[in-house]
Amino acid sequence: MSIHGILGQQTNQYPTTYSPEILFPIARSLGRDAIIKNSPSTDVAALTVGVDWWHAFEVSWLNGLGVAQVAMARFTISATSPFIIESKSLKLYLNSLNFTKFERWDDVKALISKDLSKCLQSEVKVDLFHLEDATSRLLVVQPDGICIDEALKNIKTPLELSEHPNPSLLELTEIAVSSSASQTYCFHSNLLRSNCPVTNQPDWGTLGVTMTTKRLVSDTNMLRYILSYQQHNGFHEQCVEQIFADLTTYFAPSALIVRAWYTRRGGIDINPCRVSELSLLPKPSRLIRQ
Repeated sequence: MSIHGILGQQTNQYPTTYSPEILFPIARSLGRDAIIKNSPSTDVAALTVGVDWWHAFEVSWLNGLGVAQVAMARFTISATSPFIIESKSLKLYLNSLNFTKFERWDDVKALISKDLSKCLQSEVKVDLFHLEDATSRLLVVQPDGICIDEALKNIKTPLELSEHPNPSLLELTEIAVSSSASQTYCFHSNLLRSNCPVTNQPDWGTLGVTMTTKRLVSDTNMLRYILSYQQHNGFHEQCVEQIFADLTTYFAPSALIVRAWYTRRGGIDINPCRVSELSLLPKPSRLIRQ
């Protein structure tokens, strides 16, 4: 990817006045073009069904009397938006509100929504949560399904580390790879790791998959595939879309949900989710790691 902006650059001074111009968009096409190149059978439109949920834990501004207010925020961004946002620019933008006065919380929500929507050229929904409400409204949950990380004990040969994920690891060596009846698999792994394509810093997350398919799914093969992302340089959204494309190619599912809960950096966590149809879209949630 060719990416420009402030991510990875040294920040000598944080903005102390409202600075919407600091927001920096990154075209989703940069990641999706690479996916289509590697998975030519994938329809680009299939990668646009879903949302990205961002949680920000360092949101602050001043009320009319100049008293600091603090909140947690959730930004809901449609996967149809032509751009994602550079995370560091979002952090600096939110910091630029620290000494800006607002009479009402709704004014803060409206301004952030307007600025993010303009940057991403798509409507962004903004929710602000009082810290007292966060326990009930931003629940920490357990991911659905079984944890396949126990399949590590079945890996007997050393893993080959490469710069790119290896979807061929999904293939079964057994003769029988399908059955006449569909089966729904629901599982998660806490071992998703990739690298930021700008800073090369590691990003850790939990991957969740719910898939209905006639093909057999091996926990061990699936885990080996997930581990093949360990040295891959890709944004959170691109990694989830690549996994969605690979599972679609190899398993031809009648229904598919792929989502990831990434741990936070800079007070922000990113949680992309892609589904085979919008009716399958789950509710936003947080995990204990976040």
